[in-house]
Amino acid sequence: MRILFVCLGNICRSPTVEGVARELARREAPHLQLHFDSAGTADYHVGDPPDTRSIRAALARGYDLSSLRARQLQRDDFNRFDLLLAMDEENLSNMLRIAPASHVHRARLFLDYAPGTGMASVPDPYYGDAAGFERVIDLAEHGVRGLLRDIAVAQR
Repeated sequence: MRILFVCLGNICRSPTVEGVARELARREAPHLQLHFDSAGTADYHVGDPPDTRSIRAALARGYDLSSLRARQLQRDDFNRFDLLLAMDEENLSNMLRIAPASHVHRARLFLDYAPGTGMASVPDPYYGDAAGFERVIDLAEHGVRGLLRDIAVAQR
């Protein structure tokens, strides 16, 4: 199964979730055949590494984002990925604008997999302080664990 995480610029939220997903899948669900990637709906940071604050916060919690590079979401991603998970409603709306009609069902909100958080969107930490980046990791861990549970149940 191929899963794409999507935010605006692909330097804070979606690469953090990608890094968390890779590590948690490796540690907690190695039996699942999963491939993760991330992208942004905007082209602001194409080719750039994640924000240094994201890298630092993730590394402190055991997630290495240093090899990731930002890229922009493409229409063809809807053919290449089984599931495309947006960090917020605005990015989901942007995704649906370019999705082929036959694949709109593949786009959802990431935090649909973390109902216990009581949140629909992962807040963008870009203009905030270090606590915002920690919050993204907390939400990423909740959402990824929910996603892994759902995939495991579906594959039984």
